[in-house]
Amino acid sequence: MLKEYSFEDIYIRHARDDEPDEKSFTMHIHDKCEIYFFVSGDVEYLVEGSKYPLCEGSLMIIRPAEAHAPKINGKSTYERYAVNFPLELVKNIDPELRLLTPFTARALGKDNMFSESEFDAELVNKLFSEMCSDSDDYAKRLTINTHLITLLDIIYRAWNDKKKSKPKKQSTAQRIVTYVNEHLTEDISVPVLAERFYLSTSQLSRVFRQATGAAPWEYITKKRLTMAREMLKNGISAQETAEGCGFKDYSVFYRAYVKHFGKAPRHNQIKQ
Repeated sequence: MLKEYSFEDIYIRHARDDEPDEKSFTMHIHDKCEIYFFVSGDVEYLVEGSKYPLCEGSLMIIRPAEAHAPKINGKSTYERYAVNFPLELVKNIDPELRLLTPFTARALGKDNMFSESEFDAELVNKLFSEMCSDSDDYAKRLTINTHLITLLDIIYRAWNDKKKSKPKKQSTAQRIVTYVNEHLTEDISVPVLAERFYLSTSQLSRVFRQATGAAPWEYITKKRLTMAREMLKNGISAQETAEGCGFKDYSVFYRAYVKHFGKAPRHNQIKQ
């Protein structure tokens, strides 16, 4: 990690791995938006069944609860910038949240990447560099807040241009991931998915892992747990949350939640 900084609900970093180890980069899910700017490396980005081969200057956007993972293909130096922030951040400036439509008004795993020909990559690189530069705490916060709004405006304009292009047909992997997300709380399993998409269980698992960076059940569990955390934050009881997220057994839910988040489900509930 070259530079990282966090305040309130914003986390920004400039990272570089001279010899990246693919095992260190796994599928993960945030409860915030993410803007990711690729500087160098031999990397594909996996987002909800879609594969995005990254080139120098590629920009990625990730919405809350959107599963993603970098797939390291070689030993080239892997360098990138990223910033995470909550959806509510721009409400004072943009009450209608129009700047966030590229994050919220698209399907999971769709239109996550912008190539350098679709926006001013040099400007974006400059904005990230200045946000990660050394300065006093007040100046850094001011720079991050103002530059983040500029980044969102750049993305909003690029996204509107992208919408005018013809939509692409979904791959088998994308159709599987879409189906899983639409039936996340139901009784879904690898055999059920394999039968539905006319694949063997081994084929299904292989296709799914290649597309998402995770095994089907790992993906489903992390998605359900992310959903559970939001339900708990809204004051729903742990028992109701477990049932509502597709866990048949509360003890299974409890153990999975503690393992993933490091604390018991009740700790996320809002006191009434």
